[in-house]
Amino acid sequence: MARLLLATLLLLQLATALAVGWGVRHWWPQGGPWGAALLALAGVLAVRLAINLNNFVLAARAASVTPEPQRLDWRGALRLFYTEFCASMLTTSWHMLRPNRNLHLASGMPVLLVHGYGCNSGYWVHLSARLRRAGISHMALDLEPIGGSIDQYADLLHAALERLCKAAGSPRAIIVAHSMGGLASRAYLRRHGAARVARVITLGTPHHGTALANFGPGVNAREMQLGSPWLAALAASETAATRALFVSLWSHHDNIIAPQDSSCLPGARNVAFSGIGHVALGADARILRAVLDEIDSIATEFNCAQ
Repeated sequence: MARLLLATLLLLQLATALAVGWGVRHWWPQGGPWGAALLALAGVLAVRLAINLNNFVLAARAASVTPEPQRLDWRGALRLFYTEFCASMLTTSWHMLRPNRNLHLASGMPVLLVHGYGCNSGYWVHLSARLRRAGISHMALDLEPIGGSIDQYADLLHAALERLCKAAGSPRAIIVAHSMGGLASRAYLRRHGAARVARVITLGTPHHGTALANFGPGVNAREMQLGSPWLAALAASETAATRALFVSLWSHHDNIIAPQDSSCLPGARNVAFSGIGHVALGADARILRAVLDEIDSIATEFNCAQ
């Protein structure tokens, strides 16, 4: 569903670019076809840039306090915006058009990859490549319907975990979840328990909600609003043992989760980064390295316990 919606939006962008190109060619014939094409492309990129910039502006209005050592100078701010824009463009214009729900069997404790709001399994192309090179069994799933309640995704995670654990011959798996995927993982644990879960590693998950959810469509967006009844009920259902399963990796400069420290989950191990945008969390080398280190540590811990 997300792939179809994205393809439709990309076709609309292409149609808009062609219309702009035709208009430029008509009113500025001396520019030639290349001039018209470049201006049309520039128009589309300008709109995408404006959307990304608006996200940063909205996130800044509700931002949590950034510690002095983590603050960025103008070079760091430009790098942050550039990497987030590139990650967003690649994810929405290419990776999500090629979702990958295949089961990759290798060795080690298996990993289930759970994407976030408005995405699909294509988001995990970078981490999946790292997991394959490390020889780690893993699979990703698509959370559908894309605008449904987060509670609806609990059974999808249950089915995926059962399939993954059975195929890998492992009693438990590690969940790595981006953004809303972390909330879906918590909803899974509330409904099905932790028998199949060794740990949950979340990337930029709005554990306490985000101000930008006010602008998103769907039931799941309303559930992710700051102070929502759904989030309150989820938190009230959790024990200290459940929270101890979580490792939250988050960024002081997340442009979708605001306040950014909403990703800090009490009772979990919370690890802060800086200079990384929301979509870029799935592609940043520091985050990917940290995730692989966590997976290795968790697998070692469970192997020693057996």
